Amino acid sequence: MVKGLPVLDGQTPFQQEYVPVLLDAVKQLRAGFGGALHSIYLFGSVARREAVWGQSDLNLTLILHRPLTDSEQSLLNTIKWRIPTYHTDVPSVEIKIGYLSEVLSLDAIFKWGFWIKHCCLCLYGEDLSTRFGCFEPSWDVAKAFNGDIKDELTVYRQKIMKTKVVSNYLEYCQYIAKKMLRSCFSLVMHREKCWAHTSEQCAEAFLNYYPDKSLEIERLFTLINGTQVPKRAALFLLEQFGSWIVTEFEKIDRKIG
Repeated sequence: MVKGLPVLDGQTPFQQEYVPVLLDAVKQLRAGFGGALHSIYLFGSVARREAVWGQSDLNLTLILHRPLTDSEQSLLNTIKWRIPTYHTDVPSVEIKIGYLSEVLSLDAIFKWGFWIKHCCLCLYGEDLSTRFGCFEPSWDVAKAFNGDIKDELTVYRQKIMKTKVVSNYLEYCQYIAKKMLRSCFSLVMHREKCWAHTSEQCAEAFLNYYPDKSLEIERLFTLINGTQVPKRAALFLLEQFGSWIVTEFEKIDRKIG
């Protein structure tokens, strides 16, 4: 894992296979949201030029001037479906939404400032990364990204309990397992003084300090990889390990502030 927080390289060409996908995504988003759209950013493995064609998802961040209307939200869902339908080697599209007023607010600097500066590349519109200096890995950044883990666990515990659709169950398990793993990394980021881009890097850093949690991390990867486990097993992991993460988060926060 590379120490420090470098800004993603905006000069290196993207992997050739993904260029038509990126052009199509920007075209559809610009056409669909017009004046509501401020800028489009790329993050994840495609931004790092580490994507695996046929396996890696497309990850985008949209910065908007205002919230989407119901019809615009439906259009966004259609675009998220349409891109992997037309570009079948891209399994899915993840789109993260932010609003310009929030991104530029002082309260959100450790969340959005860090995200735009160190995790994203601008594909369209004003590049907001130029408005921020470089950040140090800190507890403030960790809290900004994963301080909501307690609430997320509650929400996804209920979703998993209620769903009877296997595809939804697997999606919920995968999401909350990734969230838990990122939260685990957040517990040690201020000590590692680095940023982890992959699930494997998150796990490696975390286990440097909590080697006794290797079994729990292994179980998180089972869910992340889409393996179907009995619902009671998934709920037990959320309850037991999730509660430990929340408690550890609160303990460190009391210590550091």
